[in-house]
Amino acid sequence: MSLAEFQTIQPDRKRHWTLSLRWIVILAVLSGAAAYAYSRSPDSSKAQQSPGGGKQRPGSKYGHNGDEAVPVSVESALQGDFPVYLGGLGTVTGLRTVTVRSRVDGELVRVAYTEGQLVNQGDLLAEIDPRAFQVQLQQALGQLQRDQALLKNAEIDVARYQTLQEQDSIAAQQTMTQEALVKQYRGVVEMDNALVANAKLQLDYAKLKAPISGRVGLRLIDQGNIIHANDTNGVVVITQTQPIAVVFTLPEDKLPMVVKRWHSKALIKVEAFDRAGKVKLADGTILAMDNQIDPGTGTVKLKAQFDNKDQNLFSNQFVNIKMHLDTLAGATVVSSAAIQNDAQGAFVYVVQPDNTAQIRRVALGPTEADKVVVLNNLAAGEAVVVDGIDRLREGSKVDIAKKDGQAVAASQKVEGKIGEDFHKSDRRS
Repeated sequence: MSLAEFQTIQPDRKRHWTLSLRWIVILAVLSGAAAYAYSRSPDSSKAQQSPGGGKQRPGSKYGHNGDEAVPVSVESALQGDFPVYLGGLGTVTGLRTVTVRSRVDGELVRVAYTEGQLVNQGDLLAEIDPRAFQVQLQQALGQLQRDQALLKNAEIDVARYQTLQEQDSIAAQQTMTQEALVKQYRGVVEMDNALVANAKLQLDYAKLKAPISGRVGLRLIDQGNIIHANDTNGVVVITQTQPIAVVFTLPEDKLPMVVKRWHSKALIKVEAFDRAGKVKLADGTILAMDNQIDPGTGTVKLKAQFDNKDQNLFSNQFVNIKMHLDTLAGATVVSSAAIQNDAQGAFVYVVQPDNTAQIRRVALGPTEADKVVVLNNLAAGEAVVVDGIDRLREGSKVDIAKKDGQAVAASQKVEGKIGEDFHKSDRRS
């Protein structure tokens, strides 16, 4: 190729590359404009991340400034009397528990009770072979009769000596000696009477009787065994179950409230529930309060008494105790699900008449089950959000799906949606 031909082709190539670069720039600008327009369109909100999938951008479906309302469930704050309870874990103990032991040695010849039986005070429980004690009683009675005869003879002699002394027939010393002998025999007779009483007592001890009314436990020793007065296990254990007691503990920071109520002399009612805290077992009252706080646990012991007529409480059973300490009159109450907390304290979302959520800072009172007392900044009848709270912010629009546990009528939602769509289309036109 000649130099002239090369010089002719070179400008044509320059013009061609210049035109190509211009078209590339134009296409890039058009693509950017199309992407921007798509991001501003209503359909693009579907491509944004859902409320539960992560952080949302302003203008998203459930965002703070979004056009769509957040579906929530609300309930109305209630006003009424609110019972204040204190709870603790307790152990059922017999009001009295007695281990029946023998006071004498011998063979157990009879067991008169049935295991688990309810017995009354004085009922026969068991019997030890009484023959040895009967023999001792007979010996004591025989000795008593002998000594009584000696005493009677000595008293006759004293009377005769006194007559002779008046006649000055015997010396006074002999009369005084006989009188001393009479006193000696009288002392012996008194000792014999004591021996007879002791023999009768030993014979009575051979019959083991219930010292209290209650329920007997399992048999600790069988008939035919030799038992002794110093045996540690005993024959049977009796536990008084009607009434019965429960010993439970409360934290020491609750003690001032309990002491205040205790000093008022009013009965403090308690309820006993099973280990799971669901089934009520018995009703009772506070019987006593310990005089010291356990430094290891920081708790104080209290004892409650229950009639236990239904025999639902058993000794050493673990129960949950609810103590009715007070009743707050006219308290404002909401579900605990409505209560939220942050660095500034507790708050609730209150739905305003224009269907927007407002944050209310509140102070909380006692709690019972899933209900909590709100002490301030909330009036009875105001609607607080209990579900859907995680998607709310101050001023968020809300769509009430449930109110007080009841679904909001679908027709109301449809009418509200049609009206909203109509206003949107009117604005667009």
